[in-house]
Amino acid sequence: MMNVNSGTDKDVVSRLRALKGVKEVYEVYAVYDIVAIVEAETMAELNDLVNSEVRKIESITSTNTIIAERYP
Repeated sequence: MMNVNSGTDKDVVSRLRALKGVKEVYEVYAVYDIVAIVEAETMAELNDLVNSEVRKIESITSTNTIIAERYP
């Protein structure tokens, strides 16, 4: 989940969709502006995606990462 600068939603959505590991991206009307669903094999991969890719998009002002584990 993330907040972005006003008027940059569409650009951020487009940039997020281009990242490896990002599976789904939604614009939402709530406390956050955008929700991205990502998948990673390891915590190291998740950390790299969030810190080295997502948080470097200039228009993103804040992020909140929630980790969910899939059970069979």
